[in-house]
Amino acid sequence: MKASVMVVALLALAGQTQAAPNARLQAAVEACGPGARALEEKVVGIDSGSNDRAGVNAVGAVFTGELKALGATVKTVPSAPGGSWGDNVVATLTGTGKGRILLIAHMDTVFGKGDVARLKPHWQGDTYFGPGAGDDKSGGVTAVCALKALTATGYKDFARIDVLLNATEEIASPGSRDLIVSMAKDVDLVINLERGVPKDGTVIGRKGNATLTFQFSGRAAHSGLEPEKGRNAALEAARVALLMSGLADPIKQTTVNVDILQGGDKTNVIPDKAVLKADVRAFTKEEFDRVEAAATAIAKKPGIDGVTITSSLARGFPPWPRLPANEAMMPLANRLYAELGRSLTPTLVGSSADSSFASLTGTPTLDGFGLEGDGAHSDDDQAHFDTLTPRAYLLARMLMEVGHDPKGP
Repeated sequence: MKASVMVVALLALAGQTQAAPNARLQAAVEACGPGARALEEKVVGIDSGSNDRAGVNAVGAVFTGELKALGATVKTVPSAPGGSWGDNVVATLTGTGKGRILLIAHMDTVFGKGDVARLKPHWQGDTYFGPGAGDDKSGGVTAVCALKALTATGYKDFARIDVLLNATEEIASPGSRDLIVSMAKDVDLVINLERGVPKDGTVIGRKGNATLTFQFSGRAAHSGLEPEKGRNAALEAARVALLMSGLADPIKQTTVNVDILQGGDKTNVIPDKAVLKADVRAFTKEEFDRVEAAATAIAKKPGIDGVTITSSLARGFPPWPRLPANEAMMPLANRLYAELGRSLTPTLVGSSADSSFASLTGTPTLDGFGLEGDGAHSDDDQAHFDTLTPRAYLLARMLMEVGHDPKGP
């Protein structure tokens, strides 16, 4: 399907009047609530950091069981180029309609081994707290709930629904980006199930990300006997760290934040090695180019004679700018969400996600369709289950509408 056709067709939906909810579907979504909560508890209860192959695969096995029970064909796809990463899970449901939709969520988290035991996942009312609860295990839970509701109502008027559960999203999807692109090329719509933005927000643009690394080499010496003979790499790293805020650009919303600063391992030795790593986020490739050039210039002019500096910028997710093909999907999404008396707010965010790779193909892509949540990448990571019904209903209705006719009415 050409993006231009979808733009014209779906923009016409904006002025249509609000329809009543699909009662059977809404009831089926509400009925999946207890099972969705139990599934969330099960997958959040498994440590699954990006480099924890066994943990990620254990999460994948849980979701595989759920998806097979819905009649999906499920396979595991090893992460490329291999190593300690877990396997991606790909599930496919086939129907009798025309539209092909790809749903993406991820199973890995930023948390380490033992963090489940440390944080003790728990409920506070309708909110579930735990490692990856909102980012992004609830995304897979949302997909299962929506598909379960479609199955319960007997809806098959779609050509194909693919579900990709990514094993390496939190480290910029090195083990799945090629898979994402190849699958996104072959569908009419991609929906990424990263957590929704409270309240009733969805994502239509994201910054790209990169890691800026400085390596410092100096000279070791006895800290008390002859410190003057040393060349303090850690001190030079600290000086450079203070320069990082100057590489940001608030007007263009480019951020540069020091995340790692390491130097020395003994209290009586002038450190001869140090490392600084900074997280860089930007909405354009040109901004990454600018930061990279500025870092190179800094490395050429060390502040301590005898210390040498090297810099490098490792780019991860590309920027995902606002695109007409993506924004053209919003009238449809809002028309369907309005069946519940709700309205979506399109949002640009500073975090990066798999929608960036999917959108490179030109296929219309939406993001932030999972449960709403908060506290990503912190001990307060949480999923708001009072949003399960509206979010799963919206997802199911999108699958129905695009599945029936990807070109629109």
